[in-house]
Amino acid sequence: MRALLDIFAQVFRSIGANKLRSFLTMFGIAWGVASLLLLIGLGEGFRSGQRRSLSEIGTDFIMMFGGTIPALPGQHTGMQPYKLTLSDANAIRAEAQHVRNTTALINRGDLKEVSEFSSAGGPVMGVEVNFPEIRHLPIAQGRFLNEDDLAQSRQVVVLGQKNNKLLFPGRPSLGAYITLNGYRFQVIGVANKIGRGNNDSDNQKIYIPLSTMMELFAMKGDNIPQDSIYSIQYQPLTPDQNETAKAEVHKIIGRRHGFDPNLTDAFEEWDTIKSQRTVGVIFTAMDVFLGGVGIVTLALGAVGIINIMLVTVTERTREIGLRKALGATNRSILMQFFLEGLLLTAISGMIGIIGAGGLMFLLGQALGDNQMGFDPPRLVPWSAAMAMVTLTLCGVVAGLYPATKAAMLQPVEALRKE
Repeated sequence: MRALLDIFAQVFRSIGANKLRSFLTMFGIAWGVASLLLLIGLGEGFRSGQRRSLSEIGTDFIMMFGGTIPALPGQHTGMQPYKLTLSDANAIRAEAQHVRNTTALINRGDLKEVSEFSSAGGPVMGVEVNFPEIRHLPIAQGRFLNEDDLAQSRQVVVLGQKNNKLLFPGRPSLGAYITLNGYRFQVIGVANKIGRGNNDSDNQKIYIPLSTMMELFAMKGDNIPQDSIYSIQYQPLTPDQNETAKAEVHKIIGRRHGFDPNLTDAFEEWDTIKSQRTVGVIFTAMDVFLGGVGIVTLALGAVGIINIMLVTVTERTREIGLRKALGATNRSILMQFFLEGLLLTAISGMIGIIGAGGLMFLLGQALGDNQMGFDPPRLVPWSAAMAMVTLTLCGVVAGLYPATKAAMLQPVEALRKE
């Protein structure tokens, strides 16, 4: 035990005797570790922010809109637009075996919203009762629409948080009335805030029964069916069955609107499940790339430590020869120089990890929680573990080779060295 303590004391004396050289060597390793962990932490913050943004839109759903049937070679008809209908949504509910939930909606942005105190603008959504099951819509006050509201085409409304503040500044809104293009609606609920930052598009929406929307504010235009809707949104039985569910829905829509469902250009849709997978693949590839860059950086740092240790062995050749002449064993010489290289690497790595963690904490405090699509960076456990394992291997190599060279020196030859 005493011998081991003596070796550690010699190691620290050696490091302290060359402060500038030791500092510069350790700084290179610490900088590489901190850079690696910071980049991965920023990437993880962006990844989790994107996942959160998608989850605030809704849960594993596919959004379909009216499309355009492309012109086919040999046919005299040109491109033909078509609108989705409530009948299409009901057909999907009845026929699509791999779809567990379907909702239809109408989106109108041209209706004037007026209360006793103020006026506001924003999309008016005609929705069904199951809309919050697919889309993220937490209720802060009151309730959401129910079956009776739709069955009786009631003139009731749920306000988004931003429009609630605009229409009823500093006043209670539940039970009060607003008008939409002159029609009187009673406020039955207020949605909670959706999203972060200054993006208030979802918080400016208001929601009324789809049946009421179709009765009072139906979609108008040439060749538009009476039960036309803006969008159909649906969830597959499981996220892994999204392609199967889409194929079933395409087949139903193609049959009902008279075109080949294999004409993918005829469908306007957004698959949030596929988008989430794409985001995951991109960030996984980024993690692999950054991990490779980090390992190379740490390996280069280890080469620097090997070089410094070899210089140290050369400078201390006479000391090594004298110690061996006085009875020092190859093992004690090997252990001293091995521990010196290992400690240089380990201390550098710990400084890098602590520095990266501190910097990410400060960035998180500065950025706050209100950045849209971006969460504060955080120290990722697997990246810190990878850095420590890589540093350990680099430290073993950086310490072992110069230490072996020092231990193999012959005392007589070492004492002759000037």
